Amino acid sequence: MSAFPDRLGQLVLENLREIPDFPDPGVLFRDITPLLANGSAFRELISGLADHYEGRIDAVAGLESRGFILAAPLAVRMGVGMMAVRKAGKLPGPVIGEDYSLEYGTARMELRPDSVPEDARVLVVDDVLATGGTANAARILIERAGGHVAEIAVLMELTGLRGRTKLGSTPFQALVSF
Repeated sequence: MSAFPDRLGQLVLENLREIPDFPDPGVLFRDITPLLANGSAFRELISGLADHYEGRIDAVAGLESRGFILAAPLAVRMGVGMMAVRKAGKLPGPVIGEDYSLEYGTARMELRPDSVPEDARVLVVDDVLATGGTANAARILIERAGGHVAEIAVLMELTGLRGRTKLGSTPFQALVSF
């Protein structure tokens, strides 16, 4: 897929708040709530993403939890369905699950397989790609449910954590990278 228009990355950067030492000392948290609170910027972002993916996807998957905030209006704007990929125990069954590694242990993402249309081209959306664990788990779940991940798209990529390497050959794009 083609690269995002530069203006979309500018919207993220212009509406991003950096919070040092959150949630722990030494961490620089990049907060997208100012972008979400700026109605015209948020509308422009969603419209730009919809225009970018028009005709290329059949559904949008949002990753818990900020991915939901992006995926739902994008799906509505595009007139396609939205599926929620959630942390373990948050969806009523039947669900399928995929474990992924954390620094000290594992976590699990789940999906209702009946929410994935057969052979659908699915766009996976989240706010950030860090280690790549949740995005990769979502990719596996969608494919196991009969869909095809057309692309994984995030607002921000934290390149130092090398999460992109977990995605294999799945197309991936970030609006901005740090």
